[in-house]
Amino acid sequence: VQLQASGGGLVQAGGSLRLSCAASGSVFPITIMGWYRQASGKQRELVADISSGGSINYAESVKGRFTISRDNAKKTVYLQMNSLKAEDTAVYYCKISGRPVYYSPEVSVWGQGTLVTVSS
Repeated sequence: VQLQASGGGLVQAGGSLRLSCAASGSVFPITIMGWYRQASGKQRELVADISSGGSINYAESVKGRFTISRDNAKKTVYLQMNSLKAEDTAVYYCKISGRPVYYSPEVSVWGQGTLVTVSS
C-alpha cells in the first residue's frame, strides 16, 4: 500500500489550500482515513479523521476552518483548509487504518507528508 499526498504549499494567512491523499497498491479495507500534522519542534498531532461510516473528528484548533472528506471509490481523503493561520504551518501527513482480514490486527499506513507554510 502506498499513500501519495499532494496539495501543500505556501499561502498567506487567511488563504485556503486543499490537500489530497490517494491510496494505491494492494489496499486493505480502509476504516479510518485521517490527517495529522507536525510543526517544527512539536509532536505530531491529529488534525482530523473520518471513518468509513462518515464519523468525523476534528482538532479543536481547526474546527470551523478545516473540512475532511473521503471518496471511497477513489481511496482518497481530502482536507479543505480555509482561513489558514500562521500556526497551521506544519508538515501534514495522511494515514489510513484498517484490517486486511476481519480477524487480523488493525494496520496503519502513513503518507510521506506535504509541507504547508502559512505566512503572516
